Amino acid sequence: MTTPRRNHRGAIGYPQWLEEILDCIRADKSVRKDFDNGGRLHIDRPLPFLSVHIGKGRDDLAARDIAAANASYLIVDDINEALPIIAAVGGVLRARFNAFLLLDIDEFDHDTLITDDAPYLPPFEIGIASTSDLAARKAALALAEGADTGQVKFRTPHVDRFDLKADTQAATLAEQTGFPVVAVRFAPIYRQPESGSTYPDLRERLVANIFDAGLKAFAAFVGATQSLKLTTHRALGRKAFVDAVSRADRSMDDVASSFDFLLAVTPINTDAAWQAFKAGKFKQEPQFLYRPLSVQVEAEKRKLFSVAFDRFEDPVLYHLYREKQQELDLQLSLISARETSRFVEYGRALYGPVEPSLYRAAQDILAKTATFADDSDDIEDDPQTADCDEVEAAARAMIADYHRQYPGFVAEIELRDDLPSGLLVSGERLLISRQTLMPRGRVHALLSHEIGVHLLTYFNGSAQGLRLFRSGLAGYEGMQEGLAVFSEYMAGGMTVGRLRLIAARVVACSSMLEGRPFTATYGMLAEEHGFGPLAAFHLTMRLYRGGGLAKDAIYLRGLLELLSHLKSGGALDPFWMGKISASHFRVMQELSLRGLLKAPVIRPAFLTHPQAQTRLDKARAGLNPLDMIIS
Repeated sequence: MTTPRRNHRGAIGYPQWLEEILDCIRADKSVRKDFDNGGRLHIDRPLPFLSVHIGKGRDDLAARDIAAANASYLIVDDINEALPIIAAVGGVLRARFNAFLLLDIDEFDHDTLITDDAPYLPPFEIGIASTSDLAARKAALALAEGADTGQVKFRTPHVDRFDLKADTQAATLAEQTGFPVVAVRFAPIYRQPESGSTYPDLRERLVANIFDAGLKAFAAFVGATQSLKLTTHRALGRKAFVDAVSRADRSMDDVASSFDFLLAVTPINTDAAWQAFKAGKFKQEPQFLYRPLSVQVEAEKRKLFSVAFDRFEDPVLYHLYREKQQELDLQLSLISARETSRFVEYGRALYGPVEPSLYRAAQDILAKTATFADDSDDIEDDPQTADCDEVEAAARAMIADYHRQYPGFVAEIELRDDLPSGLLVSGERLLISRQTLMPRGRVHALLSHEIGVHLLTYFNGSAQGLRLFRSGLAGYEGMQEGLAVFSEYMAGGMTVGRLRLIAARVVACSSMLEGRPFTATYGMLAEEHGFGPLAAFHLTMRLYRGGGLAKDAIYLRGLLELLSHLKSGGALDPFWMGKISASHFRVMQELSLRGLLKAPVIRPAFLTHPQAQTRLDKARAGLNPLDMIIS
């Protein structure tokens, strides 16, 4: 047990290790001190509160995880060990903030309202108590309201207020320290009543919900005592991640870097397949060839699921990495099923189906632009056509401009013989097919798409300190492609032909997912929608590569999501921080408020286009994709 001692001047002192901790707090330094029996004092930064969990010899409690998720916590096995630490640490923090709160987190012994064979799921108990001072009572009220509204899946919380003196542990903390105390006790609903086995998903949700309610309690206390200036309760979360996050991040990135998903599913013989398809009068299914897989899927999956998330001490990051783990697993399953009937179903699971509303939007674009359909593929002799060398030169110039603004923007360019016409970003590399031919007027817009969005978010994500934000959060591709298409509009390069191409990808994807053969989808694009033979072939190839890849519907879906986001007043800046999805927008805002994420180190050059602000204002006012066409 840690006990105070008197120093040579007669004043009460503490053991050397505790004196050093107090010195760190006074100097605004972080503290992480491990004790016997798995205890720990962690202080991310000085704050006017401390979450406390007294283990009492119990293992693997959710209450411990909730306490440890906070920026400032103490976990010990015995209350007598906790009291002098709380007195010392709390004294220093109260002197600094003129206020200090203890949040005592624990569990009831049993979930008394349910049995294994219960025919329905009753509410579960949450008990809350506080000392009598006004700030603590306001904190307890905020905790109760936060816990009551934060429904855990399957079970609804029933919040009761109890007398603090009825709980020996909470009463002792209040009496022995003299600090305001809020105590929360909850039923262990994450355990099966008879066996004691854990429901993992339920535990994760319970931890996240009560942790968030605890932040609301701290925010209410801060507001009542005016001890900090606060914009949102989430700003009281951690501003630094623990080493366990960094280790997991590196391990996950090693798996993500072990394979190149798009190269693995993209044919290497597109031109030869086109020639054979044309020679067969467009009636024979083309035969595509692929690179040999360079990844051992089973080995990478073993590595993937050996990554430990249980020591993250951060429910938000835990959830992000779990999502990414599941997505990587699905991607590995997808490439291992290449050229089999399972491939299309894995792709459907990864990218989703074509929703009726998305299909209608695509059909609407194609119908309203039908008079602009161009069935000619002959651009090779057009003097306004740019080849791969011209595209490469323009790409190098754009990358050099970004590098001058941010030296960390170090991208590589590769000319490739094994890609179909066009451009592709893989990590920090821009891959350009030697077969590339495009209208010269489209070059800048397409480079804004590939360099100004895909590469830019890669390097901004790299600057965040966690590789996850450069490789991409789970499901990021839809919003990423929506941003990239929007960048073409912002750069003044959205044409009728480009918008028709994006819409055609959706209807072709729907056709593929319905089980229609390559030749039928090709015929629909060429005959019903007026695409030239080569353009229709490339469109169809993209959808049928690997065995049927549903990715191409995400371009229009992502664009529509982005336009809706902007119309509702949403900001663009968080999307430049790294590769994120629309569903992660609030998470990125929270991590930014907590100081875990930095502002983008570089922003897209197309935002400085003379017409950029006008175009952005139009998007915020409400923009239909058809309105994006630059005449």
